[in-house]
Amino acid sequence: MFCMKCGAQLPDDARFCAKCGTPVGSGTGSSTPSAAPAPAAASGPSLGAAGVQELKCPSCGAPIHPTFGETVISCDYCGGSVTLGGQGWKEINKHTMLPLKVMDPQAALKVVHGLVDEGFMHRHDFEDSKVVETKLTYVPFWVMPASASTTFTYQAVATSVGATAGTIAAGALLGSALGGRRGGFAVVPIMAGPVVNPNRSDTITGQYEYPVIAVKAMASYQPRDYQFALGDRTFFDKKTIPQGTNVLNGDLSEDAAKGSARAWVQQLQADAAHKKHSTCSNLKSDINVGDAELLHAPIWEFVLERKGQRQMFIVDGNAGRVIRTV
Repeated sequence: MFCMKCGAQLPDDARFCAKCGTPVGSGTGSSTPSAAPAPAAASGPSLGAAGVQELKCPSCGAPIHPTFGETVISCDYCGGSVTLGGQGWKEINKHTMLPLKVMDPQAALKVVHGLVDEGFMHRHDFEDSKVVETKLTYVPFWVMPASASTTFTYQAVATSVGATAGTIAAGALLGSALGGRRGGFAVVPIMAGPVVNPNRSDTITGQYEYPVIAVKAMASYQPRDYQFALGDRTFFDKKTIPQGTNVLNGDLSEDAAKGSARAWVQQLQADAAHKKHSTCSNLKSDINVGDAELLHAPIWEFVLERKGQRQMFIVDGNAGRVIRTV
């Protein structure tokens, strides 16, 4: 089969020309395949990153119209996706999604209820709050596989206390000897011994599948130590997403996400070190970040207002858990 516009040879099952993006069958007497109509271009000029006005999906050849600033774009037809890196636009090798399991907003809000009323002093905070905004969105995250090893020094409390007690006891004994009986001197043997160093070293390791929000304007959505249920993920298929649900593209490049993941993993390693030993210093982390995966996750957003103050909560629509953010 050949494209009737540019003459490029196409696979028999092609829906769009991979060279010029024309729908197969356009300009001929044959009927166009039963595919979704091409998305309408946004009003006014549609300028993507690096001045690109139109791309072609690397998987099906359909036209992709990036809007200004977008660097992570999904195809409306086949679910293929592209990202803008240092070498220009390239296909994202792994694009997955999590299915929406918590479909009822009231069920998602119940999870928030339990968190808001946590603790005796807050048992009625949720009842005193008003839900002013409810929104379901499929949000893109870069999932970064990372391995980390952190070495640090800490103070062995038992050794330090023991050494201090011994020093005090020796000083008391010496003082007693020197200020002893009038008219005479007591001879006290002073035994020399090794100085006890209370400092010790330790190493902790960690394995992470760290999610980095791919939309800069949604930095408040950035998880701190949250792990998505990646065992539930499937390859991205927009047709399985409930109709009317907003599916976002991203504007954070994979390279930038790697830098963010490295910084957040380093912080998590430091937190783990201080949890293991209260006094830590000289922390040095070796962090390796692998190739990223683009994950679209269903996120419920709730904004609650109480006594004139607003607070946002986000709930993982797949696992039904509140995501604690940075």
